[in-house]
Amino acid sequence: MKSSTRPNQRTGRSHALALAVMTALLGTSAVHAEASTATGAAAASPAPKQDTAGKSGDSKQLEAVVVSAKNSTRSAVSLSGSEIQKIMPGASALQAIKTLPGVLYMTADPWGNNEQNASIYVHGFGQQQLGYTMDGIPLGDQQYGNYNGLSPQRAIISEDISNVTLYSGAGDLATASTSNLGGTIATFSSDPDQKMGGRLAQTAGSYGTTRTYARFDTGRFGGDNYAYASILHQDQRAWDFDGHQGGNQIDWKFIHDGEHGKLTFYGDYSDKTEPNEDSVYHGTAAGEGTHRPYTRGFSYPNFQRALGYLNANGSTPTADGNNYQDYYSDAQRTDYLTYLKYDWYITDNITWTNQAYFHHDDGAGVVAGPIQVAGLPTLFNAYFPGQDLKQVFGNSGYAIRTTEYDINRRGFLSNLNWDTGDNQFSAGVWWEHNRVSQARRWYPLDVNNAGASTPYTRPDPSTALITQYINDARSDVIQPYISDQWHITPNFSLQAGAKSSFQYAQGWYPVQPLAGSTTGVTAYPNGSINSHKSFLPQFGGTWDITANDQLFFNVQKNMHQFATANNMSPWSLGSQEAFDLFKHTVKPETAWVTELGLRFNHDVSWGPITGISGQVSGYHVNFANRLLGISSTSVIGSINAGAGIIANVGSVSTNGADMAATLHFGRHFSFYDALSYNDSRYNDDYTTGGKVVNTAGKKIPGSPTWMNKFIASFHAGRFTAQLVGDAVGKIYATYTDDMHIPGYFLLSAQASYALPFSADGLLKDPQVALNITNLADRQAYQVLVGAASGTYSTYPIAPRQFFVTFSTRF
Repeated sequence: MKSSTRPNQRTGRSHALALAVMTALLGTSAVHAEASTATGAAAASPAPKQDTAGKSGDSKQLEAVVVSAKNSTRSAVSLSGSEIQKIMPGASALQAIKTLPGVLYMTADPWGNNEQNASIYVHGFGQQQLGYTMDGIPLGDQQYGNYNGLSPQRAIISEDISNVTLYSGAGDLATASTSNLGGTIATFSSDPDQKMGGRLAQTAGSYGTTRTYARFDTGRFGGDNYAYASILHQDQRAWDFDGHQGGNQIDWKFIHDGEHGKLTFYGDYSDKTEPNEDSVYHGTAAGEGTHRPYTRGFSYPNFQRALGYLNANGSTPTADGNNYQDYYSDAQRTDYLTYLKYDWYITDNITWTNQAYFHHDDGAGVVAGPIQVAGLPTLFNAYFPGQDLKQVFGNSGYAIRTTEYDINRRGFLSNLNWDTGDNQFSAGVWWEHNRVSQARRWYPLDVNNAGASTPYTRPDPSTALITQYINDARSDVIQPYISDQWHITPNFSLQAGAKSSFQYAQGWYPVQPLAGSTTGVTAYPNGSINSHKSFLPQFGGTWDITANDQLFFNVQKNMHQFATANNMSPWSLGSQEAFDLFKHTVKPETAWVTELGLRFNHDVSWGPITGISGQVSGYHVNFANRLLGISSTSVIGSINAGAGIIANVGSVSTNGADMAATLHFGRHFSFYDALSYNDSRYNDDYTTGGKVVNTAGKKIPGSPTWMNKFIASFHAGRFTAQLVGDAVGKIYATYTDDMHIPGYFLLSAQASYALPFSADGLLKDPQVALNITNLADRQAYQVLVGAASGTYSTYPIAPRQFFVTFSTRF
């Protein structure tokens, strides 16, 4: 039997390989999701391309942009890599899925790369309550300053993505995540090409953008081997200050596709620097200043301007209040990510997949800011009592604060899949060991040597004036699962299973802050918290009402393990007593998610309309032990944040619906529209500091009730174009709903032309594309929530920008 055909012969019988084959369809179809949900992690690598019955009328109409999964008991929709590049060449996976139903994603840059200035909500769940994977391996919970993973854009170059799948209701049982309460965003890498060749893409545009991507594919060699290596360099000046975003990234992937199994080796190196937008304070408290700018860009590299901004004591203008200007702010991240995976074809209907991975991150968040703001005099006076603080910190009036990260994760996933014909059994386990360290240090900014301090360099720890704290943590996660999909009749299937989640975590502080230096901190706690859920069940089914209409339902319980670092971690509480009370009284967040939906795909003859495909789904969520992170200072995200305040606000109830469909107008035009409704409300009041906060009946802040997205696509000969619209309703900005930001409507556009080069020439498929983001040049806000009432912060949305991309194969 020839090894290159074996996976295709097994497609109908092996559940894991069926998922892999379906993933590969995205190379020819605009959208795809996994065929079933029992073994998503086991099917991380796309298989060779095949035709699919899921595409309606291939020869008669333009391909759809978003189509629901087939045979999935969950809501599952996807974007292909080609569609991502249409939205924006080089766009991050999270930026791309903002076009999917029920998703709110906002960021201050057009690529979706900047992590501090990004937020995502899906069905009322925030980014720390979703699961994220890349080829099945966990990416953590996407907190800024992530302690247990990395962003998708650091895990893979955008152009190497095969597809991104959104499970908007509940994540797959095999999903390697401790945070997937509200679903999973699964990113998949493309496989190497079967023929030797290369790809090149060069983007140039607004604010000095240059983005260069190159890839070489070996084609098949040695019979059953093929590989690729790709490289990326990107640089763009920030649109409202003189900071440069970008860096370098390398991906590689090797596959040995043998008769008895498939070996995959993947690696990614990413070295990026992202200048950060400082958040803008909005509040009603007295003395907070009168200046409410749209942006708070930094003043670097104009050091003389920065010096002139402060008075003789290093104080900022009174009118600016909390919206003072920093000299610079940035995020520096260097990541090494790799995995080795083997799909063993034990028999024609049994596959055992094993995958080992490793991730190391060396990162820092750096801020050079004034020394007389945000409670810093209290901090500095604790370390330098009675001294001239301006002189201590280099006589410039500025100090450099770093948060320095070190992550070392290693893990293993194992999945066994057995297809008996009527049943598809799956069982597996995920284990991860994570060592993480975070250090907060303060450095001088020497007025006589300002050139030594830039957003693109990290200070030497040996020169720190203050090491405020060092936090170390260790954790082990074990998640086994088992599942069975039973084909009761050719048209009706049931799927049932369960997983367990065990976390063993310990944290300690080799360096503690001085007494009285940090708001609310007596001493950061040391200790361990072990949290277990032995039974997290899932039950679902599909019913093929007709050959083109499928009803699906799914009921599932998930759990969110406690964070082991950052402000939502028990180890961020300000005393050992608070930690011990939390350990013995607070339970992890859990959620029951119920979904019911109908997916459809029809060729029709309704005048100019030749086809319709899409999905209508409704969902209900019971969210228990909801934890809120509350800012301990008046400024959310303060440069000198105090002790973490974590409040258990009881339960949250959510009801919602997504309605997404694509209308096909022959081979030249299609119109995709997604309307989403979400009503998430707190069921209880909560108490903090002895005060009752009236949140019962209030809507969840940060997430809108209504959203509507559309994509109008046109294709004729060598020319293609898209118009993308994103309408977002009012968003509440506090836990008591006393403040809000208005809704907005954004447009973007894309047009491309395939150049008429000879197919047998050096360049193949050359193309020129124009992308315009924020077409109407609208101003809009993304909100940072962290207070019960009276205050919130915002980041801005990037203005209109133009980008031209030349891409080709050779």
